[in-house]
Amino acid sequence: MLQPGDRIPAFDLEDDQGNRVTDADFAGRTVVLYFYPKDDTPGCTKQACAFRDAHAAFRAQGVAIYGVSADDVASHARFRDKFGLTFPLLADPDHAVCEAFGVWGEQEWQGHRFTGIARTTFVIDDGVVKTVFPDVDVMGHAERVLADVF
Repeated sequence: MLQPGDRIPAFDLEDDQGNRVTDADFAGRTVVLYFYPKDDTPGCTKQACAFRDAHAAFRAQGVAIYGVSADDVASHARFRDKFGLTFPLLADPDHAVCEAFGVWGEQEWQGHRFTGIARTTFVIDDGVVKTVFPDVDVMGHAERVLADVF
């Protein structure tokens, strides 16, 4: 998993509106990049809605938010529209970016093992990891991240 001080890897993903987003888009900016397991599932919905509700406070600090999962663009668009999400969701269906950030691998949930995304948030400043939030508990997470960017 990437750690504070690491430069983010090069990437090129499509967002929920079909726009390309690359690592170059993060140059000179502070970005919250959060990786989540699956669109429209209970924990992921709580997390996305918390970031949606705090989005204005992040924008006021000049901070952009992006969510990433292995879901495709169409799934992201449905998720965005259903919950009124106000920030881009990036599609990583081949999980190459998840792997590059170190968040793809064996997971366990309710006693079941599977391969997928470890819920993790990165605060990135000008392409360099500033803070990592591993093993995210979605309750109060957006507020903890917001406190970190102040």
